[in-house]
Amino acid sequence: MNEWVSLLGGGVLLYFGAEWFVGGASALALSLRVPQILVGLTVVAYGTSAPEIIVGVQAARAGHGEVALGNVIGSNIANIGLILGIAALIRPARVDGGLRRRELPVLLVTTAVLPFLLLDGVVSQWEAGGLLFVALAYTGWMIRAARSSAALATAVSDAKAASAAADDAGAPTPQNAPRAVATVGGGLLVLLLGGQLFIDGAVEVARAMGLSDRLVGLTIVAVGTSLPELVTSVVAARRGHSDLAVGNVVGSNIFNVLLCLGAAGLAGSVGAPLSTLAVDLGALFVMTALAAIFIRTERTISRLEGAVVLALYVVFSIVTVVRG
Repeated sequence: MNEWVSLLGGGVLLYFGAEWFVGGASALALSLRVPQILVGLTVVAYGTSAPEIIVGVQAARAGHGEVALGNVIGSNIANIGLILGIAALIRPARVDGGLRRRELPVLLVTTAVLPFLLLDGVVSQWEAGGLLFVALAYTGWMIRAARSSAALATAVSDAKAASAAADDAGAPTPQNAPRAVATVGGGLLVLLLGGQLFIDGAVEVARAMGLSDRLVGLTIVAVGTSLPELVTSVVAARRGHSDLAVGNVVGSNIFNVLLCLGAAGLAGSVGAPLSTLAVDLGALFVMTALAAIFIRTERTISRLEGAVVLALYVVFSIVTVVRG
């Protein structure tokens, strides 16, 4: 019983901590006149990836490397199937032209590199360090690209939509930069506490129910750490800012591989035999390919396309649980 209390309590703290963190970061970016596409692909993506980073690092340090790896793979599948699917069902999601040209190829490359990282069954420290280096280089490249493009002339209404999710979570509304920084700091502290409770509860639940670390990472932990992306994207879609939902999912999936897996790999041993991940990686490739096709060929992701990826996510979840 205590493990469920820890799991649920940690999940609640992860949700509120991430929303406070994102709300403060978005308000700070807004005050600094950061372009909306940059907010969606850096500020919001970093912030909503914070639970995956913290949970992954804590799982790796505790010797549960398969939980950390399953969290990355499962979260990326959930981002496309659950989050983008629901957001598109609420309102067809507009696709930014710059995202198709710049971020989409990076998403495909970071997804394709996963099996190569796991050829020997483990993400080595030098590979993890390389992922973090690429994450920093990618962030710098995005900032430079955004500053030299038409993104500078766009409105910042989508940043306000991201902050609205934090308002729904009860976060204080930062009125200036110092208060925004304080909100970010408070959210981070709550995230750290929630992450520890969540991973402790997840491990104990796995032991009590006889579940593998891989299964827990792909399902319970993946969905729990993806709650901030889900809330932010749904709120954005309901308020007519569906392009932020697309940018949020694409950016988060990229950062999950580069930042979350990189940080977890430096913190401890992360990996699993590649043969045991065939179905999971196959599902990730299919979902990513579908998202890429939808993003590349259309100006919007339709409700039908959202229903397709959501249905596939449900099928994947059922198959994962049945496989054990």
